Amino acid sequence: MTIRAKSRTGAIAVTVALVLLAACGRGRNDTPVENQSAEEIYRRAEYQLEVDRADDAAELFGEVERLYPYSELAKRALIMQAYSFHQDKDYPQARVSAQRYLDFYPADEDAAYAQYLLALSYYDQIDEVGRDQGLTFQALQALRAVIETYPDSEYADSAILKFDLAFNHLAAKEMEIGRFYHRRGNYAAGINRFRVVVEDFQTTTHTAEALYRLVEAYLALGLYREAQTAGAILGYNYQSTDWYSDAYTLLTGKGLRLEASGDSWLNQIYRQMVRGEWL
Repeated sequence: MTIRAKSRTGAIAVTVALVLLAACGRGRNDTPVENQSAEEIYRRAEYQLEVDRADDAAELFGEVERLYPYSELAKRALIMQAYSFHQDKDYPQARVSAQRYLDFYPADEDAAYAQYLLALSYYDQIDEVGRDQGLTFQALQALRAVIETYPDSEYADSAILKFDLAFNHLAAKEMEIGRFYHRRGNYAAGINRFRVVVEDFQTTTHTAEALYRLVEAYLALGLYREAQTAGAILGYNYQSTDWYSDAYTLLTGKGLRLEASGDSWLNQIYRQMVRGEWL
């Protein structure tokens, strides 16, 4: 290796060492945190986020607020603490920090984001249908607060989308339980679950199947009028679906028509959805 090549290699090594030293300096400070400025602690917290140490970042952002409670950085540190906790999947603590921000700074420009983070702390735990539905209800309430309180914020559209998904999630849970009973021949219990979907979750993607399952269950119980009415609603709203085609085959195979008949709870749904009669 020539002297020039050795010199270039040595220069590169020195440069890399200086970059690494600078990075370490941002993340580590041997001075007691009580003796550091708000800016120093805040920068250290930001660095911890950059290197995926969200738990350490949350702790440092908390120190900014604790040591400099009346500074402008304290306000920013609180919302960043909520974000850090959320990144660390410490959802209870994320909610605590977000709620404190809303309590202290309800009119601040970041209040909408704090409410959105609070909603996400519930929403991000409801991915699986089998989870506790209490989280889903809490997510819906918090998302509604974003939509209604901050309709012009940049988080409103995302909150609306997540609200619809969470609402659909509740319907999916009802369907899951209803199918469980239905498969075991416990038609009355299944009907109760499918009825909830039809009455309370009409805007979800599960309504067509719920109506079809009602046709099946009522036919199995010999309640033909109720089965016909469920089929009529299905035919009016979901005629292009396979659920309608299957219901049509079932009913006509027994010589029944898809029409409202009798005076069951489904007739009220029929009057509302088909005839537009709400009283």
